Amino acid sequence: MVIGTPGAFDPSTGRLRYASHLPGWHTPTLLDELAAALPMPVEYENDVNLVAIAEQRLGAARGHEDFVLLWNEEGVGAAVVLGGRLHRGWTGGAGEVGFMPVPGVPLMRQVTKANAGGFQELAGAHVLVRLARELGIEDIGSGEYPDLAAVLVRRGAAAESGPCRQLLQAYATGLATGLASIVAVLDPQLVVLSGEVITAGGEPLRELVESELGELAASRPRLVLGDVQQHPVLRGALESALATTRDEVFDTSAH
Repeated sequence: MVIGTPGAFDPSTGRLRYASHLPGWHTPTLLDELAAALPMPVEYENDVNLVAIAEQRLGAARGHEDFVLLWNEEGVGAAVVLGGRLHRGWTGGAGEVGFMPVPGVPLMRQVTKANAGGFQELAGAHVLVRLARELGIEDIGSGEYPDLAAVLVRRGAAAESGPCRQLLQAYATGLATGLASIVAVLDPQLVVLSGEVITAGGEPLRELVESELGELAASRPRLVLGDVQQHPVLRGALESALATTRDEVFDTSAH
């Protein structure tokens, strides 16, 4: 069984970090309790990392050893693959870019307690609803994030001008602002754009982000939309479980 969750389990303590919005998941004995209760081996992985696995095995990142996946649904996150392997970081927090300070929003402190950060406040789903009101977009609609934000982005992608197109441009600038910092540090060959809010913008949004990133970053990674758009976290979890099972079945070292 593969369990995907926001945040990450710190390998040194077993505690879930970077996900204070999940009550009941922060006890240090959680992993042991789950392992004892479930009648099969259990693995744990960050949800965005699982999306990257799906894209690496099945989608837009096939054949790429170094890439970044930028995700936006309930929150902004990223996955980093270097040399064909996921880079998780010392505490499991590699890719928690929602906490990253960025220009354009006030500097946030105590970000883990607030469960928010600069990039999240610049390009998160909730920002799009606020931006739509500021631009005077009528009939914003109702619903929960990220669905409502995806509708607004989709309307912006379909518009050639006007407030809806301005919203799409502002969103592209926000995404590219965070990506510029990521690209400056990692210099990836490929950036995969994924998550319901991002993919709602389709090719028009991808082109705008690519154009903005070209102005903000020295390196020029190729930007593509993710191919795995139906249940990508689940697809990645399945691929991870299958890989572990194959390794166990065909491992001859114990025989």
